Amino acid sequence: MKIIAFAGSNSQHSINKKLAIYASSLFENAEVEVLDLNDYEMPLFSVDKEAVIGQHPLAKAFLEKISTADILVVSLAENNANYSVAFKNVFDWCSRIGAKVFQEKSMLLMATSPGARGGASVLEIATKALPRCGGNIKATFSLPSFNDNFDVEKGKISNEELDEKLKEIVTSL
Repeated sequence: MKIIAFAGSNSQHSINKKLAIYASSLFENAEVEVLDLNDYEMPLFSVDKEAVIGQHPLAKAFLEKISTADILVVSLAENNANYSVAFKNVFDWCSRIGAKVFQEKSMLLMATSPGARGGASVLEIATKALPRCGGNIKATFSLPSFNDNFDVEKGKISNEELDEKLKEIVTSL
């Protein structure tokens, strides 16, 4: 089984990337590849830029990576109750190549934030929107209060109840 994991963030210290890496590690007998949105940095999407550039090669490369996955583990950063610009830009460029960006791949969709809502707003938006774009969302998970519930040094959820919840979700997939 091949897992492609990434955070919907371009932060070098992304807490969502830490969560995606941890969640991916819970899958048994899986090959995991972690993508970094910084490797897919493209100009801000517009139809005018697309007319000049055409289908951006980095968007094609991102879609190729998605095509190799059996499962996508995605943890979205929440910026002002919505997607980060980095995620939305990659998504916009890719959607111009094919509307089903996530290629009907099974998806564990997550979010975390330092706040008590754990990225609930972006998770709600994505849960409604991504299935129209080929996201076959099998489960969602929100980790509230990242700094209180995740041990960065150990790279895992420190709250036993939340950790068990995520492990149950992974097992069900």
